[in-house]
Amino acid sequence: MRARIFADEYRKWWTLGALSFALFMIMLDNTIVNVALPAIKSDLGIGTSELEWVVTAYALTFAVLLLTGGKLGDLYGRRLIFTIGLVVFTLSSLACGLSSSATELIGARAVQGVGSALMMPATLSIISATFAARERGTAIGIWAGVSAMALAIGPLLGGVITEHISWNWIFYVNVPIGVLGVVASIVVVPESRDTSHEQRLDLPGLLTSGIGLLALVYALIEAHSFGWTSARILSLFVIAAIALAAFVYVEMHQRLPMLDLTLFRDGTFTGANIVAILVTLAMFGIFVFFPIYMQTFLHWSPIQSGAALLPWTILIVIFAPIAGRLSDRVGSRWLMAGGMTTVALCCLELSTVSVNSGFWRMLPGFILGGLGMAFVMTPMSAAVMGAAPVDKAGVASGVLNTFRQVGVALGIAITGAIITNREAAAARAGADPPHAFVHGLTFGMRVSALICLGAAVAAAVLVRKYRHAEQAQPLAEAA
Repeated sequence: MRARIFADEYRKWWTLGALSFALFMIMLDNTIVNVALPAIKSDLGIGTSELEWVVTAYALTFAVLLLTGGKLGDLYGRRLIFTIGLVVFTLSSLACGLSSSATELIGARAVQGVGSALMMPATLSIISATFAARERGTAIGIWAGVSAMALAIGPLLGGVITEHISWNWIFYVNVPIGVLGVVASIVVVPESRDTSHEQRLDLPGLLTSGIGLLALVYALIEAHSFGWTSARILSLFVIAAIALAAFVYVEMHQRLPMLDLTLFRDGTFTGANIVAILVTLAMFGIFVFFPIYMQTFLHWSPIQSGAALLPWTILIVIFAPIAGRLSDRVGSRWLMAGGMTTVALCCLELSTVSVNSGFWRMLPGFILGGLGMAFVMTPMSAAVMGAAPVDKAGVASGVLNTFRQVGVALGIAITGAIITNREAAAARAGADPPHAFVHGLTFGMRVSALICLGAAVAAAVLVRKYRHAEQAQPLAEAA
């Protein structure tokens, strides 16, 4: 009996390791591309809006299908869906590397997002079902730390690969990692599913949410090209509003909805998801547009611009697990509120850069950003999973990561729209290209600071202490 308990304890940490390994690859693709964007633009001869779509196509399909991915895991088995997603992600990564046009690359990136959407909710739901409540915060802290580290280290790794090999290899490296991940998932990850009641897919919910988000993001990205008051852009905003309203209506009246709106009756669940969408919305303005600023106007190399973001990596690696343990003891409320306030200070600090700013001028902002994200991401994840029943772990993790990925897509689209609009206004006033771009960038950072302060208020007002009524049983006993 004692040997069995020891084996179960040993296996659950191997499970966490295998899931974290695959998670690192998923989240890396959110940021590894950013530093390579100037090289991709030059090599493929594409415009700015197409360049934004290279990043956004991945985030958008990721966001739209995450809830479906969580439901599929609950229905057919989380390990099975995780493994299928990993195969899709690996093959589409190969297609990205082989792309010779913007259309091919954007299409392959969209398929990558499909694979990630199948994988991501399974990682968090397997962790929640594998670890007992007393250990769940620590496990989620490691999970969130790996996720945040991948986001932060992506620019540096992308810079090294782009400068010394080629941008294609930022995708090729996923192939051997993906193969190893498939083997690891089969060998060490236990199977689980939600058997509590009838399960089925919600196709009307998937369709309405997909149309709404696609129309909204497309309108934001292409508004500068067609004009904010053009019939095309206004029509897209109307379609987005109708489709998203229809999504809410459908989910409220579906017998088995994709998005269980009853989860949002819990203030902690609602507040943590609001923070999730707002923190990623604010941060991806930095992750996407600061590397472009560094390489285009400061004339840094890809490695230099990637290395400049290393403080994010170091601080997240150090403090994300600590934040996880603290959330177990004191809850997530004030950790999230303090973290979002720190991220707001990061955005304000970065809003003071100029066309001549160097690394040391930007370092305080990067330090604040790393600290803030570390103390937001882990407690945020713990709060969402702690506020939801374990048998809803797949749906809850799908909601959390949907909000995060919607934040990524909207962050790129909104920040890009702000920068483009303010840049054009400055150019009309007589500013040269570098000063016009920096004017738009700094204005965007001030808007991001206000968004982060709003998220801090949401955390302080809505999030409360949480505790699962049940203790999760190790999956090895049920496998």
